[in-house]
Amino acid sequence: MSNSDDFLPTLVLFDDYGNEWHSYLEAIYRFFCQDFVSSKPNFEGKRFALKRHPILDGKEATFWHLISEGEVEGERLPDLRRCERIRWPRPMIEAIKSSHVRCWRNKRKEEERIVIALGDFSYVVVLADRGDYVLLWTAYCVEMEHRRQKLRREYEAFVNEES
Repeated sequence: MSNSDDFLPTLVLFDDYGNEWHSYLEAIYRFFCQDFVSSKPNFEGKRFALKRHPILDGKEATFWHLISEGEVEGERLPDLRRCERIRWPRPMIEAIKSSHVRCWRNKRKEEERIVIALGDFSYVVVLADRGDYVLLWTAYCVEMEHRRQKLRREYEAFVNEES
């Protein structure tokens, strides 16, 4: 991550919760609730929503999508890098008009998506545009340099098309 990411909250580390999964899970869920359940970010004046179902262990589907990845026999697996960054999606969403992030639209499976990335494309937040509201879809670290380059090219193509 670069120095331009200083607008983001500090990471929420597993170590800070005694390496005890249940305590950590509850802590990151509280941060999620603060940012997306108790209050909601503003995004271009549209209503902001979460995918609630299926609810698993009393927690919304969007939460599980933010902290886990992939599917193994229908289950997603927790990803500590995603968990550590649970406090990053909201400030990134709220920074779309700033120089801190890059924001563009694309299509994924016939659905309009809004991609918000850090300037180095190392972390992205994805929203689904449903017309009169936006849905927080996912957020994840971009580990592979070729994937970052692909996102950068997609962003640049969007910017060139818009101008």
